[in-house]
Amino acid sequence: MRSYPALPPTSDKPEGVGVALERLPEEVGTRAAARAVLEGRKKGLLAFLPFLGPAFIACVAYIDPGNFATNIQGGSAFGYKLLWVIALANLMAMLLQTMSAKLGLATGQNLAELCRQEFRKPVVYAMWIVSEIAAMATDLAEFLGASIAINLLFGIPLLYATLITGVVTYLILTLERHGFRPIEAVITALVGVIAVCYLIETFFSHPNWGQVGFHTVVPWLGGTQSILFSVGIIGATVMPHVIFLHSSLTQHRIIPRSEKEARRIFRWSIPDVVIAMGLAGLVNMAMLYMAAATFHAHGQNNVADINTAYQTLTPLLGGAASIVFAISLLASGLSSSTVGTMAGQVILNPVAVEDRFS
Repeated sequence: MRSYPALPPTSDKPEGVGVALERLPEEVGTRAAARAVLEGRKKGLLAFLPFLGPAFIACVAYIDPGNFATNIQGGSAFGYKLLWVIALANLMAMLLQTMSAKLGLATGQNLAELCRQEFRKPVVYAMWIVSEIAAMATDLAEFLGASIAINLLFGIPLLYATLITGVVTYLILTLERHGFRPIEAVITALVGVIAVCYLIETFFSHPNWGQVGFHTVVPWLGGTQSILFSVGIIGATVMPHVIFLHSSLTQHRIIPRSEKEARRIFRWSIPDVVIAMGLAGLVNMAMLYMAAATFHAHGQNNVADINTAYQTLTPLLGGAASIVFAISLLASGLSSSTVGTMAGQVILNPVAVEDRFS
């Protein structure tokens, strides 16, 4: 269980803001606002704003370039019929991310640290190796997605586009030294770009809303291939590395002083998960119904990769639709590359600390 030491107040800060936080003015503002809500000094509909952020970082993994590929391929092959898979996968994702956020709040430790604490060393190292390989494989796909987007938008060769992606990702990661709010703001802005792009794509593609509503709630499986596509959509949606990351994002973000306060923080974090994951689910559904309305409706039933999707959009919907698609892919690739690297750090840290001090 988590221990709850009180933070020492300072004379020139609001009560409860500790001396250790003075070096991080951005975090003082967020934590002070959260403290005001917890103490009942701030109320209203916007009281949950200080608690928003961690789930928006985690939700990026649910709209990464892998989702682009699986959703577009599923929509082109089966039309609207696999929307229900996205809806159910998103509900599962909400549950998993809520549990991860609760773990960090309740214990003051992240999932990787607890695995190191509770399992024997051989098991820990085996889990670490598998988790790191999975995180690196995911990050590779995300880097590739951003690189392809840069290539499509600017005609830059993939090798140089990959180098640009690496530099931009590193620059975003350096924001962590300034506290949690700057990187939350950048990632949330990129998520917003993706959402706006798919709102525009919805306008271009004119989906059949009756079919969208029907297939969102009515399950359908038409054979082996549709089952494989369904498994692929679930695999691209529910991402284990951000389950590790989400617990790390909540463990020290707003520090509770009692178990009762930890419960209140958790209740305030639920809207964060619902809003962020709900937005990610809508974006995923938009990817699939855009492919259904654009590719499947025009007999293009085998659009199997991002490059083909980009090239096929131009004659069907016009050059603007292709550019918007590439912009959304770039935002997705950059944000998910950053989040994937953050998750890899969380997974590595407990093992690195153990090796250093053992």
